[in-house]
Amino acid sequence: MRTALAGASDDPAVARSVAGPIRSPLLQRVIFSLLFVLLVTKAIELTWPPLGRITVLIDFDAFLIAGRLVWRGEVEQAYHFTTLLLAQRTLGAPDTFLPWTYPPVFNLVVAPFALLPRGLAYLLFTGGTLAAYLMVLRRLAPQHLGALLALVFPTLIVTIACGQNGFLSGSLIGLACLHLARHDPRAGLPLGLMAIKPHLAVGFALQAAMTRDWRTALIAAGVAGASAALATLVLGPSVWRAFLGGVAEAGAFLEQGLYPLFRMISAYAVVRTLGASAAVAMAVQACVAFLALGLVALAIRRRMPTRQVIGLTAVASLLVSPYAYDYDLPILGVGLALLAPDLMARTTARERTAVFTLAWIASGWGLAMTGALRVRYGEEGLALGAMPLSLAGVGLVGLVGLIWRVLQRPPAQAVPEML
Repeated sequence: MRTALAGASDDPAVARSVAGPIRSPLLQRVIFSLLFVLLVTKAIELTWPPLGRITVLIDFDAFLIAGRLVWRGEVEQAYHFTTLLLAQRTLGAPDTFLPWTYPPVFNLVVAPFALLPRGLAYLLFTGGTLAAYLMVLRRLAPQHLGALLALVFPTLIVTIACGQNGFLSGSLIGLACLHLARHDPRAGLPLGLMAIKPHLAVGFALQAAMTRDWRTALIAAGVAGASAALATLVLGPSVWRAFLGGVAEAGAFLEQGLYPLFRMISAYAVVRTLGASAAVAMAVQACVAFLALGLVALAIRRRMPTRQVIGLTAVASLLVSPYAYDYDLPILGVGLALLAPDLMARTTARERTAVFTLAWIASGWGLAMTGALRVRYGEEGLALGAMPLSLAGVGLVGLVGLIWRVLQRPPAQAVPEML
């Protein structure tokens, strides 16, 4: 409800007058150009050689393999690693650890791209979702776009490099936030589509419940239910049993440390790579998730401005699941876009440096460690069992803590010129 979240600084014009803009057209053009070059270069790389002779797979290849299994009527094979590995071999792909744990709804998303050549499919999916993400980010914070892109630049590189769906989830969460900022129940449409990655939208479910925003919640539930029904109709009811089996299998893989934990942004990954058991790491993860959602609840109870609440919700939601990667951090850009005016008006130069540093640790640690492993071991370095320490989660937890601390103080009279 509006009364539960409304605040004096909800008006964008007021927010701009308080915080002041950061106009950086040159920085924007430079980053846009770099992203375009990286995207086209990767598309060319994936175009040659063709799929039948590839030697290295990226995450996007898992989308293509699952999509091809949809058209063959064998998508259930994707949810079990042994049968997925066999499917990879029949499609000419090399043996790679690419487990498939996406809800059946996402199979419908990737299936059309499986009909296209590898490079073109990558370009349309990654390029299209990147363009959507940038447009949403521009609508959220047109005055600070260059600085925001600089803050999350490592995750933009990572997502382009692996062809993951971080830009898609970032766009959906961003669209939801645009509607939530206007108290528009149509926010439920993109939130319902987050059924493709529901663990990244848990904070918004809590927000809807605490603010009694039942219209948004009902629309989101309706969209998610309709999507699930469509997936059941197209793929068959048995796909859900296969999905649940795949989730259980993935949980066992996570417990055994088979995933690249150094690329994860969760507290679980941090504690696990420090040498703790899976049980201890999961207990720490549960505590961090509880505290993150507690901040969202506290912000609502204190009737903080809507923009602050939804921005904090976007960022805090990233701390809920143990299974979250660096390519999920475009959502961090959405949260920071909403919080930018308040951070600008309340932070010191040292704190702004800390925000930048923590954001880069969260989004760039996995990228740095991947590069280090390749330098040391070559292209096969990631398959040799080396497991560097995971620090991305430390950066993200520190960033959320700093944001919360800053939001509790009144805005400074002098407006800083840089984020």
